Amino acid sequence: MAANKRSKIALALAGGGPVGGIYEVGAMAALAEALEGVDFTEFDIYVGVSSGAFMSAAVANGLGPATLARMLVDNDSDEVFDPEMLLRPAFSEYLRRALSVPMLFWSSLRQYLSDPWHLRFLEAFQGLSHAIPAGVFNSSGIDHLLRKLFSAEGRSNDFRQLRHRLFIVATDLDTGESLAFGSAGHDDVPISVAVQASAALPGLFPPVRIGERYFVDGALIKTLHASVALHEGAELVICINPLVPFDARLAAKRPAHENPSPAPEHLVDGGLPVVLSQTFRAIIHSRMRTGMDRYRLEFEGKDVVLFEPTRDDADMFFTNVFSYRGRSRLCEHAYQRTRSDLYRRRHELRPIFERHGIELNLGVLKDHSRSLLSKKRRPDLATSASALDSSLRDLEAWLLAQKA
Repeated sequence: MAANKRSKIALALAGGGPVGGIYEVGAMAALAEALEGVDFTEFDIYVGVSSGAFMSAAVANGLGPATLARMLVDNDSDEVFDPEMLLRPAFSEYLRRALSVPMLFWSSLRQYLSDPWHLRFLEAFQGLSHAIPAGVFNSSGIDHLLRKLFSAEGRSNDFRQLRHRLFIVATDLDTGESLAFGSAGHDDVPISVAVQASAALPGLFPPVRIGERYFVDGALIKTLHASVALHEGAELVICINPLVPFDARLAAKRPAHENPSPAPEHLVDGGLPVVLSQTFRAIIHSRMRTGMDRYRLEFEGKDVVLFEPTRDDADMFFTNVFSYRGRSRLCEHAYQRTRSDLYRRRHELRPIFERHGIELNLGVLKDHSRSLLSKKRRPDLATSASALDSSLRDLEAWLLAQKA
């Protein structure tokens, strides 16, 4: 049985764009069902980075995983998040840069004519690169959506008004250092603006100006920033990281019904977006693993539990989240995979959770009829396969016990 006293618990959510956010909602829903003695909207500390900043801010404002699933996937809520809002061109950035071209051109020309014998033409005109936009898409929709979302009764767009601690991590572009909005001296920034800054992936979105500083994606320095919660006294940190490198060779060995998303034999066949995605995932995941090892050494006696997809999960790499069907499938997929992960790791996780007053409900995990999006919906093939797999493991364990 779980202990009576509950520890100081934190939730840390990493980034991953719309795919990562939807995965985190499904994973949180599975954890919320299976973990008794804890409410996901009542954690002591929340830490969010990039798309995880959006989710952590929402949960800290009392929006539970089931509510977020309706917002992101089911579209049966008045408060709906449409990923397409992230694809609106940054016209103001384009215009500002375009207006700078004449001045940059004449400045470069004067520089070249001042010393044409020693100054190369391309060298003199490299200043024109300053006219290239700092981002392709406009991220202000994040600020607008969250302002509206957090204006409802019982919610707040002010860090200081929340009942629980919330930290949104972004990176200062001019110093390369991370900053946790919500910490002392940095809690006067609207939560919606902090989230917009934390999600400003360089190249895709322009840096976000806050005061006299410019901020970009918080994942540039660390993947999870779980250390923020640990330094605040958290004794248990539950982490969700949606981005892992994809292993096409492992995925090819899985039955077709377990990987419904088609994957090329070689990732290079997917073009530049796929190559960049894999590169980014590999870098941040390697760094995260190093960070997890460091947490165990630096914060002895504290527990950090990580949930993430497997490397052969094609759905996490190739799902189109801009379609309703794709979002629905991914959210349900994350829910079922996290349930399977909890059951598979039950012997490892159960004593950890019990130390902090939480009980792992195996009955919930063994109920294979459960579905996140619709209780009327029949389990898909992947869910049925997962159910069969866990049943066979139980049978194997029982047979071994009989032989002993």
